[in-house]
Amino acid sequence: MKNSGAAAETPATAHKTFWAWTVATFFGAGLGRPGPGTWGSVAAVLLWAAYAWGVHPAPQALLIALIVGIALSITLGVPAATSVARESGRKDPQFVVIDEVAGQWIALLGSRADWRHALLALVLFRLFDITKPFPARQLESLPEGWGIVFDDVAAGLYALGVGWLLRHFIPPLQG
Repeated sequence: MKNSGAAAETPATAHKTFWAWTVATFFGAGLGRPGPGTWGSVAAVLLWAAYAWGVHPAPQALLIALIVGIALSITLGVPAATSVARESGRKDPQFVVIDEVAGQWIALLGSRADWRHALLALVLFRLFDITKPFPARQLESLPEGWGIVFDDVAAGLYALGVGWLLRHFIPPLQG
């Protein structure tokens, strides 16, 4: 569970590893208040939407870009989250949102590039990230950055699955 309050914003040491803090806060999105996790998720959706609506890639290209983004956010996110957690003296600092970015992008897999699907993925991911159904909550006990990131990966997978079901069984989401 993420720490709350103003103390979560105060690092334990004066030393900050620039690349780790940049990645972990997703270029500062995690510094947004209130609800830094929601700001991280919204930033992830906005980046996806900017690419989808600005570049107009083929659906396969959008899927590949999303998979690359997920892989990078996890691969860089685990060590960045570990470093920032150590430097801040917090087990799971609220301002570390690269985990929300990874989970949100997982939730967006297979989504059409429109506002309805973006909103559905955002709402579902935030719901599962906050409630952390089994085994997402148990993944928080993994060491350091692994626990910070992989509980949100699980929440993203839940959101992806429920979103897929809703898109297939609710007519307004089908087209």
